[in-house]
Parts: sequence; structure tokens; C-alpha cells
Amino acid sequence: MPRASLALLLLLAACQRAPTAADAASEPGGAPASGLERAAIESGAITDTGKTSPVGLYQRSHEAGRDLLCVMPAKDAAFRFGLQANFGEDQSCRGQGTARRAGDKLILSFTGGDRCIVVAQYDGDQVALPGVVDMACADLCEGRGTLEGVSFPRIANDAASALRARDSDDKALCEG
Repeated sequence: MPRASLALLLLLAACQRAPTAADAASEPGGAPASGLERAAIESGAITDTGKTSPVGLYQRSHEAGRDLLCVMPAKDAAFRFGLQANFGEDQSCRGQGTARRAGDKLILSFTGGDRCIVVAQYDGDQVALPGVVDMACADLCEGRGTLEGVSFPRIANDAASALRARDSDDKALCEG
């Protein structure tokens, strides 16, 4: 019986394949990408978010105004950001702080009294805030405004565009 067990173990080991270089392409969360996704990344059809810097300008215009997010490089390998989301007259959210990457996430740490931290989804083309944010973030908003579920599509991928971003009061959003 021990020989049969040994043969079975050797057979199972032979069936497993070693990871290849193609397996190195992975989803932002770290799970291996499917063959189709790897091919799409290699062909340039989709962005490899692991290699895409979040630096740039993100903006969405809508009937209530304009939502803006600017992301700038910082000295300590992190990023600086500023954002404004508008929801109508006297209803908006505004804040600035530092950000850092964690896989397919962008962790936004707002400066100010309360420690508002938002873990946003980052896919290379958009930054999407979650549907629920910490209560400490309410201080960033006026009226019934909230950061919950706000998304910012990328319109530029350079620091110069981010630096030129102005909020609805014509103030610099990502000051140098």
C-alpha cells in the first residue's frame, strides 16, 4: 500500500504545473489574471493598473456641477490629492490630503481635524469612492453632500493638468 500512495503523490505532483512568466500578469487585487485578461493587457486593450500611476486629473460634469479630483506626486513615494464633489446649491464636499496605492486601491487620508480615511477603488481610468464612508468624513461636506459613491473618471494623466485644477470658488485644488 505505501507504494501505491507514493505513486499517487508523484502522479499528483506531475499534474501541477509551475507558474510561468505569463502568470506574472495579475489582477490588481493580486489574484492571477485569466488568460484572456493577460492577453488583453499584453495587447494594450486594457490597462495594467499595477503599472499605471494615479497622478493626473479626474473630472465628471453633471447637472449639479462638476466633481474634480487631482492627484500629484509627493516626495515620500506617496501622492497628494485634492477633491471637490458638488451636489447642487450649497451642497458639496471638499478636501485635500495624502494618498497611497495598495493594489487596486487608493487610500485617501484627508488632512484636518477629524481623521477621514477613504479606501477608493482605482482601475487606472477612474477613482471610485465606496458606497459607505467613515462618519469622520461628514465634516468635509456642506448641506446634504456626502462622499459616498462618488466616482471620478480620468481626463488627464499628468501632474501639470492636476496642478491647474480649480474648484468652484476658483481656488487651486492641488496646490504646489
